[in-house]
Amino acid sequence: MSKVGRIFEWWSLCEAPGVMTDFWLISVPLDKTSLTSVEKLKRTAAKTNLASCCKFSIPNLKVGILDSLLSVSDDLSKLDTLTESVIKKTCQCMRDVMEQSNDKVLENSLANGVDLMSYVTKFQWDKAKYPTALPLSSLADIINKEVSQVETELKSRAAAYNSVKVSLQSLEHKLEGNLQTRSLNGIVRKEDLVVSEYLTTLLVVVTRGSYLQWERTYESLSEFVVPRSSRKLFEDREGGIFSVTLFKRAVYKFKAKAQESKFIVREYIFDLEEKKKQEIKQLSVHKKEQYGIFVSWLKVNFSEVFIAWVHLKALRVFVESVLRYGLPVNYQALLLQTDTKHSKKLREELSSLFKHLDPTASMTDVSCDIPGLFQQEYFSYICFHISTNVLETS
Repeated sequence: MSKVGRIFEWWSLCEAPGVMTDFWLISVPLDKTSLTSVEKLKRTAAKTNLASCCKFSIPNLKVGILDSLLSVSDDLSKLDTLTESVIKKTCQCMRDVMEQSNDKVLENSLANGVDLMSYVTKFQWDKAKYPTALPLSSLADIINKEVSQVETELKSRAAAYNSVKVSLQSLEHKLEGNLQTRSLNGIVRKEDLVVSEYLTTLLVVVTRGSYLQWERTYESLSEFVVPRSSRKLFEDREGGIFSVTLFKRAVYKFKAKAQESKFIVREYIFDLEEKKKQEIKQLSVHKKEQYGIFVSWLKVNFSEVFIAWVHLKALRVFVESVLRYGLPVNYQALLLQTDTKHSKKLREELSSLFKHLDPTASMTDVSCDIPGLFQQEYFSYICFHISTNVLETS
């Protein structure tokens, strides 16, 4: 199946009513009973379609001392929340910029050039970016710095792009509206206006029902109106815009008389309107340029933060496995792909298979601040959630 095909297959699963594809990253010790349970889990999952199951490779990392592990565990939990938040913000921003185009969002929401499902299921630790020789706290600092920088830059870039977008929308909005407020660009030509040392041309809004009144009375609104100078330049369902030429010294009196007759004189300076027209054109070009730059940045940084997030999950599994199962490091990480329809049954199966690790975990209302904590639930095995709904933005 092609890359695009895989992306849309995954999205269709995520979007199906009542169905959400999710990944559970679990860890169990390498004792004989647990290994037997893992093999049974693989057979049961394949037979019942509860989930797909594969090994999740995590390299050997520097353990450090117990106190530092407890501190790192707490830091990683907070960083996990922050990173998922930044992923969602980045994706929401991508959707806003692309004007709610799900197809385009999906095409650009990749990790290391592949769709998110492929990246997670074929995960390989990036030793160049996250050297395994570094202490766990240093690896957490690298991810924290990376994610925080993206969050900060996302705010500034989004604000800059939205500023251009809003300015352009404001100017474009003036092209619409009623005859009293809309821009007259494209309606009034320079040759429609008489501007000399003594003469000027005014533009007047006349309602449809007042056309005849205008034709009969406009010359009498001032003794300095040029006879037969009025022409209809534009009309819509509400009325029309008429030009009228008169001496400059009569403008004030003409406007007052026109207002008494319910005619509205528009303030209009051709050069100023031309300047606004050029401003719209320049802003439109600038927005198009910024669109390309911003989308490219979003695409790159969505990938970077998602990659960091999956490495963070791997870090959490390692730390919690050491805290829960002890030293020497001796655990197996598994990636389970399931959906909401099968999640309850899968949870029951896991609880049954790994009950021997901690019989108390099957008790109801067991929750505490200990390794393996998962959405306020404690299991006999370690479990972390890699949510596929990061693309599900409002």
